[in-house]
Amino acid sequence: MYMDDYKRWLEADLEDPALKEELESIQGKDDEIKDRFAVALKFGTAGLRGVLGAGTNRMNIYVVRQATQGLANWVKTQGGNQLVAISFDSRINSDVFAKTAACVLAANGIRVRIYDALMPVPALSFATRYYKANAGIMVTASHNPAKYNGYKAYGPDGCQMTDEAADIVYAEIQKTDILTGAKMMTFEEGQAAGLIEYVGDDCKEALYAAIEARSVRPGICKTAGLKLVYSPLNGSGLVPVTRVLKDIGITDITIVPEQQYPDGNFPTCPYPNPEIFEALKLGLELAEKSGADLMLATDPDADRVGIAMKCPDGSYELVSGNEMGVLLLDYICAGRIENGTMPKNPVAVKSIVSTPLADAVAENYSVELRSVLTGFKWIGDQIAQLEAAGEVDRFIFGFEESYGYLAGPYVRDKDAIIGSMLICEMAAYYRSIGSSIKQRLEEIYEKYGRYLNKVDSFEFPGLSGMDKMAGIMESLRKNPPAGIGGYAVVKVTDYKNTEETGLPAANVLQYKLEGGAEVIVRPSGTEPKIKTYFTTLGKNLEEAQAQKDKLAEALKPILA
Repeated sequence: MYMDDYKRWLEADLEDPALKEELESIQGKDDEIKDRFAVALKFGTAGLRGVLGAGTNRMNIYVVRQATQGLANWVKTQGGNQLVAISFDSRINSDVFAKTAACVLAANGIRVRIYDALMPVPALSFATRYYKANAGIMVTASHNPAKYNGYKAYGPDGCQMTDEAADIVYAEIQKTDILTGAKMMTFEEGQAAGLIEYVGDDCKEALYAAIEARSVRPGICKTAGLKLVYSPLNGSGLVPVTRVLKDIGITDITIVPEQQYPDGNFPTCPYPNPEIFEALKLGLELAEKSGADLMLATDPDADRVGIAMKCPDGSYELVSGNEMGVLLLDYICAGRIENGTMPKNPVAVKSIVSTPLADAVAENYSVELRSVLTGFKWIGDQIAQLEAAGEVDRFIFGFEESYGYLAGPYVRDKDAIIGSMLICEMAAYYRSIGSSIKQRLEEIYEKYGRYLNKVDSFEFPGLSGMDKMAGIMESLRKNPPAGIGGYAVVKVTDYKNTEETGLPAANVLQYKLEGGAEVIVRPSGTEPKIKTYFTTLGKNLEEAQAQKDKLAEALKPILA
């Protein structure tokens, strides 16, 4: 079967000569052919994601056309504006794929608003809402290595597409012949017909205004003299992040030169991911040289931001996503209460794998903290529920441990632009009262206890990887451990059991242990890995770390 597909592609008159060359180069190599054609990239709620190249199991213009035809078929049943918003990041072929999608939509009589230059995920979510679009498309593979690209689909609320909609789109994709099934017109024809238009300055300015309106202490940055090193990691953050920071009064910004401009090869790091040290290394070196107060880095689609803060001894310390989530929650709550801008019955939201320290902080400020499944669309869903009840102003903050933050309902996905703004504002405020982010973090630990949150991953590459992962999860369900690392399991929560959790079903297992520690096991939704999330609580960091090491060691034989 896959051989027939391969031959058909090989004999087809492909528009992209690079794909043709690749197909010719793998003639007679069964494994290579199988890897590209044995399966097709599956369209799910996160859209598509895969390695760039030829074949049904790769990201290329034909896969994008087929996916977009499926999306177009769904949009046509939706009434409304019959419009789709499109944005793209700096990855290889992101601009090509974005324009390809626009051409397919236009050929289907659907109007398109596309950004004229790369812009991040929050800008796409915003444009989808601003133009009252039926859907949005973001061409990105987030923080995957350079050889990947992807296609994220958004619903009319600016949130990642729901399971129901994605299932319909997927069914339509499967009815569409990959090489010939999509309707097409050229980009220029689409423009001439008035079907393809660029996103206007009015929309771009409205996004910046919406972000800046969420400032907790407006004006604080103008006098703080904050010194910043920033890296867009060769992605889409440079223009929007520096624009907003300059607007709020931060002028001393040094950009990491090797990572300043868009480059889909990400030449300075294996993964353009602000969670990993290698991606931040150049920024840290520059921060040390210049004595910066803060070093920030945003990922290629600028929905996540990582930071290093300067410590009193002049060294720099990376702040985890959990720590920053807690710091921002604490800062927003304290600042809004102080300024009288806290809404009645405020709501914050975090993912189930994010630190329970946030629960303690929220309780301290009488904020309702809701825990949702992993994936920012579930945080977006909570905002949508508040909006439907006419109470959207109650939402003050949402975060997940993988460096994703949002403070306001103007978009429905994580936003590194507002994350960067609030982190800088928070640093400026603490400096103005003779403190620092580091000092505030220590005060939080002093007050609530020394929580440690760590994530480990086990990779399962290859075609059999998914089966292995499924087997491990099944075995954990059939034979639940009575203890882990010498600590008794006091409660097991299986998130597939919706009656127990009150949340949609998810392939996640949570073990609460005696003494308050917690272990969560879940397969990644986008990569062939099982992730383990540890929360330990000690008198000090050493004690919490020792317990984490013990638990991790005990899980290794089960997951290896």
